[in-house]
Amino acid sequence: MKRSHVSRPPSGFSQFRALLMKDIRQELRTREMLTSMVVYALLVLTIYGAALSQVADGLQVVSFAGGLLWALIVFTSLLGLNRSFSHETESGCLEGILLAPVDRSVIFLAKAMSNLLFLAVVEIIVIPLFFLFFLSGADVAATTPMIALPLAVGTVGVAGVGTLLSTIAIDTRGRDVLLAILFIPVIFPLLYACVSATTTAFLGVEGTFGAYWTSCALAAAYDVIMIAAAWGLYEFVLDA
Repeated sequence: MKRSHVSRPPSGFSQFRALLMKDIRQELRTREMLTSMVVYALLVLTIYGAALSQVADGLQVVSFAGGLLWALIVFTSLLGLNRSFSHETESGCLEGILLAPVDRSVIFLAKAMSNLLFLAVVEIIVIPLFFLFFLSGADVAATTPMIALPLAVGTVGVAGVGTLLSTIAIDTRGRDVLLAILFIPVIFPLLYACVSATTTAFLGVEGTFGAYWTSCALAAAYDVIMIAAAWGLYEFVLDA
């Protein structure tokens, strides 16, 4: 008598990898999200250039370069987050994913990871241009490479929290405006901490690096708390 072999459902990691690769292949094929984010970031840099054209002292630019850089990242990420579910909703793919036996938390992790990767690619392209346009003639501190830590911690938080909020706004009228209204207040503590740490790294003033590490720790704590909350609430958001 032959035993019937019941196929096991794919593991959570296999589901995560399949969903993540779906987003990556789709973006490599269309390049819509990355192209729009890079073009938007370049337009923001152009506006920065016009607004700062009368600032002759490079040191003045360095003093608020951290705020300019994070404003660029936040507004560019809003554009990408608005488009993160566009293909799924337009083609009806999201309903198919929800009907499949896939853990909702896996969907969140895969979409957050894809948003993180795309935002990181845009930052790799745009941040050198930001330095070239605004800080090439400035006397930047030797501690400037330390901006990598707040950039990494902040980008993780933006991608994680933004994924939850973009899912909340996915089926609403005027979702672009709604996402911005939800996103900016929720992300403000992270933004404040990252701007503080980034500005400290740009200026490199002795005696202020306690504030740098405190700001990075606060940003990391924000990431842990908010991403854990988003991971736990995602099932309710999708099924609402």
